[in-house]
Amino acid sequence: MSGFAYINGVLHADGVALTSIADAVGTPTYVYSSTILERNYRNYEMAFGGQNLGIHFALKANSNLAVVGLLGRFGAGADIVSLGELKRALAAGIPASKIVFSGVGKTREELTAAVLAGVAQINVESEPELDVLDQVAREAGRRQRIALRVNPDVDARTHEKISTGKRGDKFGIAYNDVISVYRRAAGLAGLEPIGLALHIGSQLIDLTPYKNAYLKIAGLVQEMRGQGLSVTALDLGGGIGITYKDESPPSLEEYATIVCDTVGNLGCRLAIEPGRSIVATAGVLLSRVVYRKSGASNDILILDAGMNDLIRPSMYGAYHPIQPVVQPASGATLTEIDVVGPVCETGDTFARARLLPPLYADDLVVFGAAGAYCSSMSSTYNARPLAAEVLVQNDRFDVVRSRQKVEAMFANEHIPDWLGQIARDDETVVRKRA
Repeated sequence: MSGFAYINGVLHADGVALTSIADAVGTPTYVYSSTILERNYRNYEMAFGGQNLGIHFALKANSNLAVVGLLGRFGAGADIVSLGELKRALAAGIPASKIVFSGVGKTREELTAAVLAGVAQINVESEPELDVLDQVAREAGRRQRIALRVNPDVDARTHEKISTGKRGDKFGIAYNDVISVYRRAAGLAGLEPIGLALHIGSQLIDLTPYKNAYLKIAGLVQEMRGQGLSVTALDLGGGIGITYKDESPPSLEEYATIVCDTVGNLGCRLAIEPGRSIVATAGVLLSRVVYRKSGASNDILILDAGMNDLIRPSMYGAYHPIQPVVQPASGATLTEIDVVGPVCETGDTFARARLLPPLYADDLVVFGAAGAYCSSMSSTYNARPLAAEVLVQNDRFDVVRSRQKVEAMFANEHIPDWLGQIARDDETVVRKRA
């Protein structure tokens, strides 16, 4: 059995009952299916079969070392956006030769580390970054391969907070400035410009924005080549949507066809940066009901998972399916109930008036499609430890991130000596007044 399915009335991840994981590891816990991770990755390979294409997994979606390492075993490279992600990718076994460094605010320290590591490509997002990177590369005695990230001014028609390719967004170099900046980069001793990059947004359901953006890039490549500039690589970004509720995302075959029809005849080495579409459906957040109480409109289900564990509903108004771990009886009555967490915020609400079967204290539930942008965006707000993470393979599971201990959250904090002196001084003043 693969994926998440009920077996003998209990929800399983591959061949492991989630009740067993809850008993052994506790809750809240993220659970990932190796089978689904591989299937989602292989679907990309099959859709783009025969094309000269690099698949670079976007670590921002899920940077767990085991998840990244498993994808690396399948053949994935990495798309990173920080020094931390660079170190994570390398620690997970992704070779530097398969790492692309994106991101709008790379520091000198980050650029230096990337150059010294020998990453395959750095996607430059501004002229100031271009100058700093050139200096860093020359000081290191290297010539760094780069692509210029283009802002194509294309509306991705997705959530405004994850749209990245419109004029006015902070990302990329304005379309009309790309040729002049590229020509300038070609004259810098520390840089080797090899192509262009773009990323217009995340969770795209309609492929039309991609088609429009890729056509603009294709025209730009032809214009650049007409002016004697060499363009041999195109990084097309990521962002194919998935189904959380009732979305109807395009197939990868449809996406691959658009890539082939728009830029496939340019003779460029192509790269894509999928994240959500590989890991989202491969993960769930396993949680336990703490209390069920009466509310003004609906009953309220209080879970031990909070917005610090899963912030997408609070941040984006995002929908995640919720289902019980023990399969409801056939014909069980569904009632509207609010699902919340224990964090001291009204925003710590996962769902309002969600239709669910009867659930009470100690029952287990899961949030579906929680493999992407969930654990990677979690925090220790309210001094709540980071959740554990588990990777399942067939009929076995391993804890790939232990539940954080409370003491670990403040282990690197320090109370200065002078605070003790203030306390002693205050005590002296009190005694004198007495």
